[in-house]
Amino acid sequence: MDRRRFLKLSSFFSVSSLSAGLSAGLSACSGDDPTTPEATGANWKFPQSVASADPRPDSIVLWTRVSPSGVDDAASLQGGTDVTIRLVVTAADNSALLGSNTALSGTALADLTVPAYADYDGTIRHKLTGLSPATTYYYQFTAGAVRSKVGRFKTAPASGAALNQLRFAFITCQDWSINHWAGYEHLVANETDLDFFLHLGDYIYETVGADFQTGLVESRHSALSLPVGATKADGSSGKYADALDDYRYLYKTYRSDSRIQALHERFAMIAIWDDHEFSDDCWQDAETYDLGTYNAATGVGDNTHQTTRRLHANRAWFEFMPADVSYDANSSSIDAIQIYRSFQFGNLAQLAMTDERLYRADHTIPEAAVGSSIGSRYMVPASTIAAATAAKISAATAAGAADPIAPVSMLGTTQRGWWEDTMKNASTTWKLWGNEVSLLRMGLNGTDAIATLVALNAISTLATQIGTAVSSTGSVTVAAALVAAMTAGASQSVATNAAVAIATADATSADLAAAAVGAGLNTTQAGIAVAAYGAAKSAAAAGSTAQAGAAAQVIAFGLIKTDIQAHGVSSSFITAAGLQTSLAPYFQKFLLDCDQWDGYNAERQALMGFLRDHAIQNVVALTGDIHAFFAGTVRDDYDAATGQDVMVDLVTAGMSSDSFFSYLSSAVGELSAELATLVVYTLSIPTAAGTLSVPFNLLDYTLGKATPTLDSLAEQARVRLRGALAQAGVAEAALDSTTDTVLAGLKADSGFNTTLLGLAQQLAGLNSNPWLKHVNTDAQGYSVVTLTAQQLSCEFRQVNRLVGSSAPATSVIARSTTAVVTAGTAAVTVS
Repeated sequence: MDRRRFLKLSSFFSVSSLSAGLSAGLSACSGDDPTTPEATGANWKFPQSVASADPRPDSIVLWTRVSPSGVDDAASLQGGTDVTIRLVVTAADNSALLGSNTALSGTALADLTVPAYADYDGTIRHKLTGLSPATTYYYQFTAGAVRSKVGRFKTAPASGAALNQLRFAFITCQDWSINHWAGYEHLVANETDLDFFLHLGDYIYETVGADFQTGLVESRHSALSLPVGATKADGSSGKYADALDDYRYLYKTYRSDSRIQALHERFAMIAIWDDHEFSDDCWQDAETYDLGTYNAATGVGDNTHQTTRRLHANRAWFEFMPADVSYDANSSSIDAIQIYRSFQFGNLAQLAMTDERLYRADHTIPEAAVGSSIGSRYMVPASTIAAATAAKISAATAAGAADPIAPVSMLGTTQRGWWEDTMKNASTTWKLWGNEVSLLRMGLNGTDAIATLVALNAISTLATQIGTAVSSTGSVTVAAALVAAMTAGASQSVATNAAVAIATADATSADLAAAAVGAGLNTTQAGIAVAAYGAAKSAAAAGSTAQAGAAAQVIAFGLIKTDIQAHGVSSSFITAAGLQTSLAPYFQKFLLDCDQWDGYNAERQALMGFLRDHAIQNVVALTGDIHAFFAGTVRDDYDAATGQDVMVDLVTAGMSSDSFFSYLSSAVGELSAELATLVVYTLSIPTAAGTLSVPFNLLDYTLGKATPTLDSLAEQARVRLRGALAQAGVAEAALDSTTDTVLAGLKADSGFNTTLLGLAQQLAGLNSNPWLKHVNTDAQGYSVVTLTAQQLSCEFRQVNRLVGSSAPATSVIARSTTAVVTAGTAAVTVS
């Protein structure tokens, strides 16, 4: 290798150290290349501004990209001219210059030249060491006569130093092609005291024009066009990044937005990747756009491996996401980069950032084995994946594997050991985990859900039957008992006699159930007839319609629901509804997302068991990926009747990516039209701007959101309704007041205050995931953590939706929800 090639490779990540006692002295600047000319003149620009990363007590990584001014901001510089540029760092307060390219003032602690090579697309990564802990610095790059904007960073406090507070944001999933980035602008303007921010992955999306990227987007985000791109094998819409120039183009374009530039200019970033930095739902170098292969004889499946593409994604991430990580640009191995690493912040927090893509095993159930991602990665039968997991572990054990859970691991053997050591050896009060995908169990009992929906659907029919029977019985209460008994299988004549007997017993203060049995009903029939009679009687003051409705609910949930729960697909009510065939596969327990830790449960149990057995407390995961806000506890064994809460998982919604609710509401109808109400209920709302069709989010309640009141149900509709009004042309200044007015009208509507409220309450009553303490699956936004020795407080900041084709200019934040973890407890409270 010639000297210049060697210097280029060593400058891929250069390092210098402040010399002790020298105001501007530097030593050991790796990659110093005297043959590279200095940039001169005014023909330069910094189109992606500047960034800092990985703050430690004595070091920081600084980043920029320099380009000739006449070149498009996202164009490749490969094959262009190499230059050196100047980097100046000072501890003098230059906060007034943030957002500008005015020259820094104050004593320069560092004043050095760094090379910008065209082979790296003009990007620079420079680690500066010898800094002072807990100190704010300012920095600026200069190319010729052109200065970059001013950047700022704060070093971490010294290890073990007493620290009163740590404050940081955590962010994820910022799809350029959907919704808006006003959250960044709000964060920069309002969270001015952050120490740093975490980015938990999906900084870019590798696809352009995919089906999930075709919704509304702010006009300042123009359509993307990959320089090369590739078409998915399944023929679905859009293209995906394939070449190195594709991935570079995406980073350059995403980083061209002035709002995200402002965040990088002001705060150091600590970042990991998730899947979209390479390929959706990827593992190692395998993509999952197609179903892959499956050998039924051996039970072995696989996905298409794209090693070259993975290498391109790794390199682009390293070039554009500053991080103090190891990377060998010469290697052809996909794991030549290691991004998992840890940080310590005084005596307060240890932060472990994990890589949950590069070392993970294939999804436990191959897509090709079931013919879809449904049943493999999403809506997976819990018993099926548990059996498949056990089989893989058993086979590995029989083969003498040193790590039997490696075939079902997300972290891989080496990283898991590193994680355990990091947690066990942490001397800080808090142990934080930068975690890409949620640790929380997100399950659904299909039998209970179906029983609830069938019962709900029966209410109106039952109420009508009761109303019709009044003409022959002369009494709503008697009619209620009659319909209840017949629904339970009694003949009309026996049911009629029993209903009259119940009324007679009531009038004479006799035993109602005994009277019903004496008239020919069995115990079950008598019980539901008496209950329906009592419900109708209790509602008498509200009128006959209310009486019929109250009795119908008792029959639906006291008889129909319990019968389906007891007998499943064999229930006579399923047969009568004609649902045996269509719903037969769903009478079992499901896991919603097995690309998350639910799909890697054996390793989750091992990690939680490690924390439990070593009495490691105050562990909190900070998570992204799923495009929703969640807060809950992680158990050592979710399947055990007495599972122990071990740690807390706090999940932030995507900054812009379409919500988990949006994805499921568009897909559930194709899966099962009968089950769609578990996810979405379409409201038709008359307003001055016209009748609006607004999807109402029921998924939250199905997953475990608290049982709603009428007021909280209306609040559940607020953000979607406000967005619909904005798209209907209501002026931004009038949106909040108009939304209030429309919600007040909704609350007075019986379809909302009775039908929908009852539906939401019943779904919440499923108690599907009792460890979930906060659920908001239809949101975009970011989260901010304030950490003290006594507690961790996390504020989930949900943003409002688009106003026409623009991001909201005034009321950016729709709501803030606070989750609190008290030191010494594995619990979270939400307000």
